[in-house]
Amino acid sequence: METDTLILEHLRAIRATLDRHGEDLREIKGRLGILESQYASLSNRLDRMDERVARIERRLELYEA
Repeated sequence: METDTLILEHLRAIRATLDRHGEDLREIKGRLGILESQYASLSNRLDRMDERVARIERRLELYEA
């Protein structure tokens, strides 16, 4: 019985902490989502630039030694 009470107290404390910080966590998740989107966009742009540079190098017959 005492163990059950202790577990319930800990669960209540965890819930209270989550309730207090829930809005902060949502904001962090939102910002993280924006960063992921921006990273994906930047990555795609770099891939396209890499392909363009490779095409230019082939046309100019530039090769690494």
